[in-house]
Amino acid sequence: MPAFDSMFVIVCVVVVLALAFDFINGFHDTANAIAASVSTRAMTPRMAIILAAVMNFVGAIMFTGVAKTIGGKVADPATLTHGVQIVIATLISAIAWNLITWWYGIPSSSSHTLIGSLAGAVIASEGFGGVNASGFTSIVQALVFSPIIAFAAGYIVMTLLKLIFARANPHLVNKGFRSMQILTAAFQSFTHGTNDAQKAMGIITMALVAAQYQDSLEVPLWVKFSAALAMALGTSVGGWKIIKTMGTKIFKIEPVNGFAADTTAASVIMTATATGLPVSTTHVITSAILGVGSAKRFSSVNWGVAGRIVSAWIITIPISAVIAAIVFKIIEFLFL
Repeated sequence: MPAFDSMFVIVCVVVVLALAFDFINGFHDTANAIAASVSTRAMTPRMAIILAAVMNFVGAIMFTGVAKTIGGKVADPATLTHGVQIVIATLISAIAWNLITWWYGIPSSSSHTLIGSLAGAVIASEGFGGVNASGFTSIVQALVFSPIIAFAAGYIVMTLLKLIFARANPHLVNKGFRSMQILTAAFQSFTHGTNDAQKAMGIITMALVAAQYQDSLEVPLWVKFSAALAMALGTSVGGWKIIKTMGTKIFKIEPVNGFAADTTAASVIMTATATGLPVSTTHVITSAILGVGSAKRFSSVNWGVAGRIVSAWIITIPISAVIAAIVFKIIEFLFL
Protein backbone atom coordinates (compact mmCIF):
# COMPACT_ATOMS: atom_id res chain seq x y z
CA MET A 1 0.00 0.00 0.00
CA PRO A 2 1.44 3.42 -0.88
CA ALA A 3 2.66 5.54 2.04
CA PHE A 4 0.06 8.26 1.33
CA ASP A 5 -2.79 5.76 1.48
CA SER A 6 -1.37 4.25 4.66
CA MET A 7 -1.20 7.63 6.37
CA PHE A 8 -4.69 8.48 5.13
CA VAL A 9 -6.05 5.32 6.77
CA ILE A 10 -4.23 6.13 10.01
CA VAL A 11 -5.63 9.66 10.05
CA CYS A 12 -9.12 8.24 9.44
CA VAL A 13 -8.62 6.05 12.51
CA VAL A 14 -7.69 9.19 14.47
CA VAL A 15 -10.84 10.97 13.30
CA VAL A 16 -13.06 8.03 14.27
CA LEU A 17 -11.43 7.75 17.71
CA ALA A 18 -11.62 11.52 18.28
CA LEU A 19 -15.31 11.63 17.41
CA ALA A 20 -15.90 8.59 19.63
CA PHE A 21 -14.13 10.47 22.45
CA ASP A 22 -16.32 13.49 21.76
CA PHE A 23 -19.47 11.34 21.75
CA ILE A 24 -18.48 9.72 25.06
CA ASN A 25 -17.57 13.14 26.44
CA GLY A 26 -21.07 14.27 25.48
CA PHE A 27 -22.92 11.60 27.44
CA HIS A 28 -20.29 11.58 30.20
CA ASP A 29 -20.50 15.34 30.81
CA THR A 30 -24.15 16.00 29.89
CA ALA A 31 -25.03 15.16 33.46
CA ASN A 32 -22.82 17.95 34.73
CA ALA A 33 -24.71 20.61 32.78
CA ILE A 34 -28.25 19.45 33.57
CA ALA A 35 -28.03 17.55 36.88
CA ALA A 36 -29.14 20.52 38.97
CA SER A 37 -32.13 21.37 36.76
CA VAL A 38 -33.25 17.73 36.61
CA SER A 39 -32.85 17.13 40.34
CA THR A 40 -34.96 20.20 41.18
CA ARG A 41 -37.54 19.20 38.55
CA ALA A 42 -37.09 22.45 36.67
CA MET A 43 -37.11 20.25 33.58
CA THR A 44 -37.93 16.67 32.77
CA PRO A 45 -34.89 14.53 31.91
CA ARG A 46 -36.00 14.32 28.26
CA MET A 47 -36.42 18.09 27.95
CA ALA A 48 -33.10 18.71 29.67
CA ILE A 49 -31.25 16.30 27.39
CA ILE A 50 -32.71 17.86 24.23
CA LEU A 51 -31.89 21.37 25.42
CA ALA A 52 -28.35 20.35 26.36
CA ALA A 53 -27.76 18.63 23.01
CA VAL A 54 -28.87 21.65 21.00
CA MET A 55 -26.90 24.15 23.08
CA ASN A 56 -23.81 21.94 23.09
CA PHE A 57 -23.88 21.90 19.28
CA VAL A 58 -24.34 25.66 19.01
CA GLY A 59 -21.52 26.33 21.45
CA ALA A 60 -19.18 23.88 19.77
CA ILE A 61 -19.24 25.51 16.34
CA MET A 62 -18.68 29.07 17.58
CA PHE A 63 -15.14 28.96 19.02
CA THR A 64 -11.72 27.48 18.14
CA GLY A 65 -9.26 28.97 20.66
CA VAL A 66 -9.30 25.95 22.97
CA ALA A 67 -8.80 23.62 19.98
CA LYS A 68 -5.59 25.45 19.03
CA THR A 69 -4.36 25.22 22.61
CA ILE A 70 -4.96 21.46 22.74
CA GLY A 71 -3.42 20.94 19.30
CA GLY A 72 -0.21 22.84 19.87
CA LYS A 73 0.57 23.74 23.49
CA VAL A 74 1.35 20.33 24.98
CA ALA A 75 3.64 19.42 22.09
CA ASP A 76 4.43 20.74 18.61
CA PRO A 77 2.82 18.27 16.19
CA ALA A 78 5.15 19.31 13.34
CA THR A 79 8.23 18.11 15.26
CA LEU A 80 6.93 14.78 16.59
CA THR A 81 8.48 11.64 15.12
CA HIS A 82 5.30 9.59 15.41
CA GLY A 83 2.71 12.33 15.87
CA VAL A 84 -0.32 10.51 14.49
CA GLN A 85 0.42 7.37 16.51
CA ILE A 86 0.79 9.55 19.62
CA VAL A 87 -2.69 10.92 18.99
CA ILE A 88 -4.11 7.41 18.58
CA ALA A 89 -2.57 6.29 21.90
CA THR A 90 -3.91 9.45 23.53
CA LEU A 91 -7.45 8.84 22.35
CA ILE A 92 -7.50 5.14 23.26
CA SER A 93 -6.35 6.00 26.78
CA ALA A 94 -8.82 8.89 27.15
CA ILE A 95 -11.75 6.82 25.92
CA ALA A 96 -10.86 3.94 28.25
CA TRP A 97 -10.66 6.14 31.35
CA ASN A 98 -13.85 8.01 30.45
CA LEU A 99 -15.77 4.75 30.13
CA ILE A 100 -14.36 3.38 33.40
CA THR A 101 -15.35 6.50 35.36
CA TRP A 102 -18.74 6.68 33.64
CA TRP A 103 -19.46 3.05 34.51
CA TYR A 104 -18.78 3.68 38.18
CA GLY A 105 -20.68 6.98 38.17
CA ILE A 106 -17.61 9.08 38.99
CA PRO A 107 -17.72 12.61 37.56
CA SER A 108 -14.14 12.47 36.36
CA SER A 109 -12.72 15.02 33.95
CA SER A 110 -12.51 14.40 30.21
CA SER A 111 -10.11 17.34 30.02
CA HIS A 112 -7.71 15.92 32.59
CA THR A 113 -7.95 12.57 30.86
CA LEU A 114 -7.09 13.98 27.45
CA ILE A 115 -4.25 16.21 28.67
CA GLY A 116 -2.75 13.46 30.82
CA SER A 117 -3.02 10.92 28.00
CA LEU A 118 -1.43 13.29 25.48
CA ALA A 119 1.48 14.05 27.79
CA GLY A 120 2.02 10.36 28.54
CA ALA A 121 1.98 9.35 24.86
CA VAL A 122 4.39 12.17 23.92
CA ILE A 123 6.80 11.18 26.70
CA ALA A 124 6.66 7.52 25.64
CA SER A 125 7.55 8.51 22.08
CA GLU A 126 9.85 11.52 22.41
CA GLY A 127 10.98 11.54 26.03
CA PHE A 128 10.25 14.34 28.48
CA GLY A 129 11.86 16.82 26.09
CA GLY A 130 8.99 16.31 23.67
CA VAL A 131 6.55 18.03 26.04
CA ASN A 132 6.28 21.80 25.84
CA ALA A 133 6.78 22.49 29.54
CA SER A 134 5.44 26.06 29.55
CA GLY A 135 2.37 25.18 27.48
CA PHE A 136 1.61 22.07 29.52
CA THR A 137 2.04 24.03 32.77
CA SER A 138 -0.35 26.78 31.64
CA ILE A 139 -3.00 24.19 30.83
CA VAL A 140 -2.56 22.40 34.17
CA GLN A 141 -2.77 25.74 35.98
CA ALA A 142 -6.10 26.46 34.30
CA LEU A 143 -7.35 22.99 35.24
CA VAL A 144 -6.25 23.44 38.86
CA PHE A 145 -7.36 27.01 39.52
CA SER A 146 -10.72 26.99 37.70
CA PRO A 147 -12.47 24.73 40.24
CA ILE A 148 -11.06 26.78 43.12
CA ILE A 149 -12.47 29.91 41.52
CA ALA A 150 -15.79 28.15 40.89
CA PHE A 151 -16.03 27.01 44.52
CA ALA A 152 -15.35 30.53 45.84
CA ALA A 153 -17.70 32.15 43.33
CA GLY A 154 -20.46 29.64 44.07
CA TYR A 155 -20.13 30.35 47.79
CA ILE A 156 -20.29 34.11 47.21
CA VAL A 157 -23.24 33.97 44.79
CA MET A 158 -25.26 31.72 47.12
CA THR A 159 -24.43 33.90 50.13
CA LEU A 160 -25.67 36.99 48.26
CA LEU A 161 -28.87 35.23 47.21
CA LYS A 162 -29.48 34.18 50.82
CA LEU A 163 -29.12 37.81 51.95
CA ILE A 164 -31.31 39.17 49.16
CA PHE A 165 -34.16 36.68 49.69
CA ALA A 166 -33.80 36.21 53.46
CA ARG A 167 -37.28 37.56 54.16
CA ALA A 168 -39.00 36.14 51.08
CA ASN A 169 -41.37 33.19 51.00
CA PRO A 170 -39.18 30.09 50.36
CA HIS A 171 -41.87 28.47 48.20
CA LEU A 172 -42.20 31.52 45.95
CA VAL A 173 -38.41 31.92 45.74
CA ASN A 174 -37.92 28.34 44.62
CA LYS A 175 -40.82 28.57 42.18
CA GLY A 176 -39.23 31.59 40.52
CA PHE A 177 -35.75 30.13 40.39
CA ARG A 178 -37.06 26.81 39.05
CA SER A 179 -38.15 28.64 35.89
CA MET A 180 -34.86 30.54 35.68
CA GLN A 181 -32.96 27.25 35.86
CA ILE A 182 -34.04 26.47 32.30
CA LEU A 183 -32.07 29.51 31.11
CA THR A 184 -29.04 28.76 33.26
CA ALA A 185 -29.00 25.11 32.17
CA ALA A 186 -29.08 26.26 28.54
CA PHE A 187 -26.21 28.69 29.20
CA GLN A 188 -24.22 26.00 30.95
CA SER A 189 -24.74 23.53 28.10
CA PHE A 190 -23.68 26.21 25.62
CA THR A 191 -20.45 26.90 27.50
CA HIS A 192 -19.80 23.16 27.78
CA GLY A 193 -19.89 22.98 23.98
CA THR A 194 -17.60 26.00 23.62
CA ASN A 195 -14.89 24.33 25.69
CA ASP A 196 -15.24 20.55 25.67
CA ALA A 197 -16.08 19.91 22.01
CA GLN A 198 -13.00 21.87 21.00
CA LYS A 199 -10.78 19.30 22.63
CA ALA A 200 -11.66 16.74 19.97
CA MET A 201 -11.28 19.42 17.29
CA GLY A 202 -7.81 20.21 18.60
CA ILE A 203 -6.66 16.60 18.70
CA ILE A 204 -7.87 15.97 15.12
CA THR A 205 -6.15 19.14 13.92
CA MET A 206 -2.98 18.06 15.71
CA ALA A 207 -3.07 14.77 13.78
CA LEU A 208 -3.62 16.61 10.48
CA VAL A 209 -0.54 18.76 11.12
CA ALA A 210 1.54 15.77 12.22
CA ALA A 211 0.51 13.91 9.05
CA GLN A 212 1.44 17.00 6.99
CA TYR A 213 -2.07 17.41 5.63
CA GLN A 214 -2.00 21.02 6.78
CA ASP A 215 0.68 23.30 8.20
CA SER A 216 -1.28 25.32 10.75
CA LEU A 217 -3.58 24.67 13.69
CA GLU A 218 -6.55 26.33 12.01
CA VAL A 219 -9.53 24.04 12.53
CA PRO A 220 -11.15 22.96 9.23
CA LEU A 221 -14.89 23.46 8.92
CA TRP A 222 -15.57 19.73 8.56
CA VAL A 223 -13.71 19.09 11.82
CA LYS A 224 -15.74 21.74 13.65
CA PHE A 225 -19.04 20.41 12.36
CA SER A 226 -18.29 16.71 12.95
CA ALA A 227 -16.98 17.32 16.49
CA ALA A 228 -19.98 19.49 17.34
CA LEU A 229 -22.35 16.85 15.98
CA ALA A 230 -20.62 14.03 17.87
CA MET A 231 -20.83 16.02 21.11
CA ALA A 232 -24.52 16.76 20.53
CA LEU A 233 -25.31 13.11 19.76
CA GLY A 234 -23.45 11.99 22.86
CA THR A 235 -25.34 14.54 24.89
CA SER A 236 -28.63 13.15 23.62
CA VAL A 237 -27.76 9.80 25.20
CA GLY A 238 -27.20 11.31 28.65
CA GLY A 239 -25.34 10.03 31.69
CA TRP A 240 -27.83 9.10 34.36
CA LYS A 241 -25.34 7.57 36.80
CA ILE A 242 -23.46 10.84 37.03
CA ILE A 243 -26.70 12.85 37.21
CA LYS A 244 -27.52 10.85 40.33
CA THR A 245 -24.15 11.68 41.91
CA MET A 246 -24.14 15.34 40.92
CA GLY A 247 -27.81 16.04 41.52
CA THR A 248 -28.52 14.16 44.75
CA LYS A 249 -25.46 12.76 46.52
CA ILE A 250 -23.42 15.93 47.13
CA PHE A 251 -26.25 17.79 48.85
CA LYS A 252 -30.00 18.26 48.40
CA ILE A 253 -30.27 20.88 45.66
CA GLU A 254 -33.15 23.35 45.62
CA PRO A 255 -33.93 25.60 42.63
CA VAL A 256 -32.15 28.64 44.07
CA ASN A 257 -29.06 26.48 44.69
CA GLY A 258 -29.22 25.08 41.15
CA PHE A 259 -29.49 28.56 39.70
CA ALA A 260 -26.48 29.75 41.70
CA ALA A 261 -24.37 26.73 40.75
CA ASP A 262 -25.29 26.81 37.06
CA THR A 263 -24.70 30.54 36.73
CA THR A 264 -21.35 30.35 38.50
CA ALA A 265 -20.06 27.36 36.54
CA ALA A 266 -21.16 28.69 33.16
CA SER A 267 -19.49 32.04 33.82
CA VAL A 268 -16.19 30.42 34.78
CA ILE A 269 -16.23 28.12 31.73
CA MET A 270 -17.12 30.94 29.35
CA THR A 271 -14.26 33.05 30.70
CA ALA A 272 -11.84 30.18 30.12
CA THR A 273 -13.12 29.67 26.56
CA ALA A 274 -12.71 33.37 25.80
CA THR A 275 -9.04 33.13 26.84
CA GLY A 276 -8.44 29.90 24.89
CA LEU A 277 -7.85 27.77 27.96
CA PRO A 278 -9.28 24.25 28.34
CA VAL A 279 -10.91 23.66 31.70
CA SER A 280 -12.77 20.72 33.13
CA THR A 281 -16.49 21.36 33.00
CA THR A 282 -16.86 18.47 35.46
CA HIS A 283 -14.52 20.09 37.98
CA VAL A 284 -15.97 23.55 37.55
CA ILE A 285 -19.59 22.46 37.90
CA THR A 286 -18.93 20.12 40.83
CA SER A 287 -16.90 22.80 42.62
CA ALA A 288 -19.66 25.36 42.05
CA ILE A 289 -22.18 22.94 43.57
CA LEU A 290 -19.88 22.36 46.56
CA GLY A 291 -19.44 26.11 47.02
CA VAL A 292 -23.18 26.71 46.85
CA GLY A 293 -23.84 23.84 49.25
CA SER A 294 -21.28 25.20 51.71
CA ALA A 295 -22.95 28.61 51.65
CA LYS A 296 -26.34 27.02 52.22
CA ARG A 297 -25.10 25.03 55.21
CA PHE A 298 -21.62 23.57 55.50
CA SER A 299 -22.88 20.41 57.16
CA SER A 300 -25.42 19.82 54.37
CA VAL A 301 -22.65 18.81 51.96
CA ASN A 302 -21.79 15.13 51.77
CA TRP A 303 -18.05 15.63 52.06
CA GLY A 304 -17.43 11.87 51.77
CA VAL A 305 -18.79 11.85 48.21
CA ALA A 306 -17.00 15.12 47.52
CA GLY A 307 -13.74 13.58 48.74
CA ARG A 308 -14.09 10.58 46.43
CA ILE A 309 -14.74 12.91 43.50
CA VAL A 310 -11.66 15.00 44.31
CA SER A 311 -9.58 11.82 44.61
CA ALA A 312 -10.66 10.85 41.11
CA TRP A 313 -9.61 14.29 39.87
CA ILE A 314 -6.14 13.97 41.41
CA ILE A 315 -5.37 10.54 40.00
CA THR A 316 -6.81 11.13 36.51
CA ILE A 317 -3.79 12.84 34.89
CA PRO A 318 -1.11 10.38 36.11
CA ILE A 319 -3.24 7.28 35.46
CA SER A 320 -4.18 8.52 31.98
CA ALA A 321 -0.53 9.30 31.24
CA VAL A 322 0.54 5.79 32.22
CA ILE A 323 -2.25 4.15 30.20
CA ALA A 324 -1.39 6.24 27.11
CA ALA A 325 2.33 5.48 27.46
CA ILE A 326 1.59 1.74 27.60
CA VAL A 327 -0.76 1.95 24.61
CA PHE A 328 1.86 3.87 22.60
CA LYS A 329 4.55 1.28 23.41
CA ILE A 330 2.19 -1.47 22.24
CA ILE A 331 1.55 0.44 18.99
CA GLU A 332 5.30 1.01 18.61
CA PHE A 333 6.05 -2.69 19.16
CA LEU A 334 3.40 -3.88 16.69
CA PHE A 335 3.56 -1.30 13.91
CA LEU A 336 6.58 1.01 14.09
